[in-house]
Amino acid sequence: MRAVIPVAGFGTRLKPHTYSLPKVLLNVGGKAILGHILDKLLDDGIHKATFVVGYLGDMIQKYVQDNYPSIKSDFVVQEEMLGLGHAIYTAVPTFDDDEIFIILGDTVFDVDIKSVLEVKKTALGVKEVADPSRFGVAVMKDGAIERLVEKPKEPISKLALVGLYYIRNQKLLVESLNELIEKDIRTKGELQLTDALQIMIDKGEKVTTFPVEGWYDCGKPETLLSTNRYLLDKNGTNRKVENVVINHPVFIAETATVKNSVLGPYATISDDCVIEDSIVKNSIISSGAKVYKSMLSDSIIGSNAVIKGNYKKLNAGDSSEIEFY
Repeated sequence: MRAVIPVAGFGTRLKPHTYSLPKVLLNVGGKAILGHILDKLLDDGIHKATFVVGYLGDMIQKYVQDNYPSIKSDFVVQEEMLGLGHAIYTAVPTFDDDEIFIILGDTVFDVDIKSVLEVKKTALGVKEVADPSRFGVAVMKDGAIERLVEKPKEPISKLALVGLYYIRNQKLLVESLNELIEKDIRTKGELQLTDALQIMIDKGEKVTTFPVEGWYDCGKPETLLSTNRYLLDKNGTNRKVENVVINHPVFIAETATVKNSVLGPYATISDDCVIEDSIVKNSIISSGAKVYKSMLSDSIIGSNAVIKGNYKKLNAGDSSEIEFY
């Protein structure tokens, strides 16, 4: 089976970090977002992958080839951002198996892929959400998907598609993608994968769903930080540092230098960081960044950034009320 991973997006909601780094290479829980996805694929026995790249795609290719040489990797370029359906269409020349597993590159997931494959049917990952208007949703009938709707205005289903698609009949998917492109079928101005999947359903393909409770979005700062918390709860490090107070869970890279500071909870300190005389919690400090005399919370600090604070001296009398901004 081959994984297909679209990673061509600009990551607009994560600027300024994505000006110089692809969204999928942002650090979360001590590793690039894409690294968590690839580790999961290898754990479940998937060793072939197609990456649909675009903006800063050469950095993604280098990351995969340097860190995951055991994955047989193909890289295709999506020249125009015309939608997820178009991204998968771009990857079609690399398809060499009957089965493919499509995974959006900006989500971390916790699903037993092997159990999904045992269903022996095309299946889409779903999660019940309170506000389905922000997602593509699946409308069910008799245990199968009857209809897929992209960002519905009316609450027709709460089963949101979360970016995991197991395709058992890739030949029919390719046929449906070709029809999508040839007829220029667009929803909200884009060539949507959900429309291609609907064509498959209309042609008789039985498509079901599988539940995804462990689904963590990395598409904007607040969700990146919440995903960081989840990953640290699972895999925080136990590194001890002299003269540093550590409130677990945290991740501290072996190459990071930390002095006279308080870290955590939920602090990720990446490779080659320097943290001195600071307090850092619920934050991600990216590789090579330096933080001096600062108090950081709910923060994302980019690679090689330098943050310098300044402590204040006070002589405050009784019943004083002092605010710093």
